[in-house]
Amino acid sequence: MSDITPDLTAEEEAPAERILNQDEIDNLLGFDLSDDDGGERTGIRAIINSALVSYERLPMLEIVFDRLVRLMTTSLRNFTSDNVEVSLDNISSIRFGDYLNSIPLPAILAVFRAEELDNYGLITVDSNLIYSIVDVLLGGRRGTAAMRIEGRPYTTIERVLVQRMVEVVLADAKAAFEPLTPVSFNLDRLETNPRFAAIARPANAAILVKLRIDMEDRGGRIELLLPYATLEPIRKMLLQQFMGEKFGRDNIWEGHLATELWTTQMDVRAVLDEQEVSLRRVLDLKVGDTLMLHATPDSPVEVRAGQVCLTTGRMGRRNQSIAVRVDRPLTPAAKRALVAAS
Repeated sequence: MSDITPDLTAEEEAPAERILNQDEIDNLLGFDLSDDDGGERTGIRAIINSALVSYERLPMLEIVFDRLVRLMTTSLRNFTSDNVEVSLDNISSIRFGDYLNSIPLPAILAVFRAEELDNYGLITVDSNLIYSIVDVLLGGRRGTAAMRIEGRPYTTIERVLVQRMVEVVLADAKAAFEPLTPVSFNLDRLETNPRFAAIARPANAAILVKLRIDMEDRGGRIELLLPYATLEPIRKMLLQQFMGEKFGRDNIWEGHLATELWTTQMDVRAVLDEQEVSLRRVLDLKVGDTLMLHATPDSPVEVRAGQVCLTTGRMGRRNQSIAVRVDRPLTPAAKRALVAAS
């Protein structure tokens, strides 16, 4: 008879259940108290925030804003008669409601309308830039920081000066979009309360462009917000990927293409008359048969390139050759067809 002893060692040697500490729980949930400005999310918090809009790469739009930075640098220097440096911080996507809640107050919000796109946009000028631009335009002494007086509304003089600066920025934005598509940006109103600057639904996605303006020891930030609904009519243009900063235009190739087009050889036919004849009659044709044309000596002759009717003329003779005298210029449809065919 064998001895049967209970297996107590397996239960005794089983490891005790491990309990997570607070740091491990925070890492699992994706919460980090030291990172409140929204870095890269992890854990469950990343899943919760997965509905946030992601920035769609629009290559041509990035070129437009690079061009805007160069234009603003020149125009703001002329506007302020000071050394102005404009830099592009970043381009991102954000929900419109989240952006309104994140605007640091006090600030001035300029609502503008894109006429050809039939929608609105938003420019936010922070308080540092407001006081700096007022100080520069009114002859403030260099080397001293602009005085900020918190807790009071902006005066009429401050609003007018900021409005003039916003109009300069909108004019530069129009020039930046000009090589891509003509867009007129017209200032609609100035607001100091973000609730009154609602130009889209809170859940709508928008592109946020942050620009930094430095005037020696003074400066601030301008934020340009364009809802995706505003850019939708020209979205296909913004998705194009042209190399360089000429919006796809190359003067050398344009000249070469124009030269080749002007020297292209093409066949032109003068058609006196056309008739529809049955196949049976065509098969019964014999040598000596005659087909009567409906054309007279005064009937117009069609000048064709392939199947495209270019113009009409009159049949005649010049020296020993049969000639056609053109009666009217080429039609616009014929010009487009010739360019497409060549």
